[in-house]
Order: sequence, then structure tokens, then C-alpha cells
Amino acid sequence: MVKLYDSGAYLLNGTELIPDDAGVEHALQQKGINTSKEEASKNTMAYGILEKHNTSGNMDGLKIKFDKMTSHDITFVGIIQTARASGLKEFPIPYVLTNCHNSLCAVGGTINEDDHMFGLSCAKKYGGIYVPPHQAVIHQYAREELAECGAMILGSDSHTRYGALGTMAIGEGGGELAKQLLGKTYDVARPGVVAVYLDGEPAKGVGPQDVAIALIGATFANGYVKNKVMEFVGPGISKLSTDYRIGIDVMTTETTCLSSIWRTDEETRKWFDTHYRPEAYKELNPGDVAYYDGVIYVDLSQIKPMIAMPFHP
Repeated sequence: MVKLYDSGAYLLNGTELIPDDAGVEHALQQKGINTSKEEASKNTMAYGILEKHNTSGNMDGLKIKFDKMTSHDITFVGIIQTARASGLKEFPIPYVLTNCHNSLCAVGGTINEDDHMFGLSCAKKYGGIYVPPHQAVIHQYAREELAECGAMILGSDSHTRYGALGTMAIGEGGGELAKQLLGKTYDVARPGVVAVYLDGEPAKGVGPQDVAIALIGATFANGYVKNKVMEFVGPGISKLSTDYRIGIDVMTTETTCLSSIWRTDEETRKWFDTHYRPEAYKELNPGDVAYYDGVIYVDLSQIKPMIAMPFHP
């Protein structure tokens, strides 16, 4: 079951939702809470991460500088060529160039080997990270080698989503990556933040794609999360493995949201430990009283299987 709130809501201690309706003031007073929506909205995980990366001094008009970037071989040529024509001297932040898209369909070789050689030469000249063909797919490489709790990553692939690992990631057109290479900023109005409150536990045979399809079905046509940040909270998260969370998270792009972020826990810490990067883990949670511009309530136990052969490669 997926339910969309008609209004915003307060989240108390990460577990209790209080809708922003006619009875909200009384409900908050009963719990001894005296705060405004404006102040409580600063207690979302998304707000804290955006504030950390904003260089404008104005949280209503963001000028974001990302920690890291990633591109694949369909996009990095145009991005780097654009930046070179505009005076590029070096990559100012870690920039990963993977060669996974133009080689996925190849039999007995690779497609567009000249693109791959161009990427290698640029990585050497400007200080990038080059991932050879057939070694890694862009997003899994980014999860295992780049993601870290509280960071922001910009990618030139629409499914640049690493929120389940505590990283706010945005997939954009190549022009925005070229701007970052030139020391410019990602300029955007402060996005709304929508809580995705996960409750219950998935039934046997229900996979992450089923949850993702349910979310997309509930939000795509009506624009409920368009250009907003989906912030995953609630007790149901603890019932999901990190890989399960990743499977949901990567598909949030299809909802038309701007980015995503999940609360992190011991399960997240173990994932980073397994991938030999324990230093990348930090516990992320919303504040004791956080305000969200909308809420998507998901009862995981009510999600039905919707794809053939779940969990099959």
C-alpha cells in the first residue's frame, strides 16, 4: 500500500508522523513541541547535506559544489571537450570515467574504442580516474568506491542515485558537469523534501523493483515528487538489506525527483566495512522534529510482486 499525504507533516524522533492539518498545533503542544515549519524543515537530512555544499550563503538559491563526479563513455567525451574549449586546466574534484556503456553490446571487443582512448588520455592529463572497459559499470563503481555518508555526487547518467548509502546524488546533463570542471556551481532553487516513510516488511518474493514500481506508479503522473528530494525514513528501512535499499533507490529517478537520501544504520556500516571503506560511514538521521513538504507512506507488507522471475539476474 502506498498513501500520499495531502499536506506536509512533522516527523518526530524518526518514527511518528503528525500531518500538517487543522489539528497540528494542538498535537505538537500536547507533546511539548514549540517550533515552526521553517525551523523544523532544517532538520531533514537533505537540508543538512545541501547546506554543507551550498556556496551562495542563501539556502533559497543554492549554488552547489559537489564532492565527486562520474561519467560513462557515452557522455564524458562531450563534457571534457566542452570544458577544454572553455579553459580546463585540471579536474578540480575526483572525476571517474567508466567505459561500460559503449562496450555493453560488444562481442569480441568494444564499441568506440577511440572514446575510451580519449578518456584514458584525459584522465592522465587532467588527473581523473579511468575505469577500463569490462571492469565495472558506472553506478556500482560509484557505490563501492565513491559514495560516503553526507557527500554529494554529480553524474551524467540519469540513474545517478546513491541515497541508500547516505550520498545525495544527482544525474544531470553534461553541461552541468562541465561547469563543475571549470569551478562553477550547480545553481538551483532549494528543493522541497518529501518523506518516504517505510513501514512493515516485504513479503517473500517481493523485490526492490516491486517497491520501486509501486512508488513510481503513485508519484509519476501527478508530479508529487517532481524536482524534490525523496528522504527515506521509518522503521521499515531496518528490515531491508543495503542491496535491497539500493535496488529501490536507483529507480527513484523514474519518479522525476531531483535526488534521494536514506537514513543510515548498522546495516549501512557493515556494507561499507565489506567494501573496505569503513571511514565512509556516518550515521544519518533526521532531527528529533523534522518537517517535510509531503509524505509517501509505504506499507511494505502490502506490496505485491509485479515482475516475472524476481531476484533473477
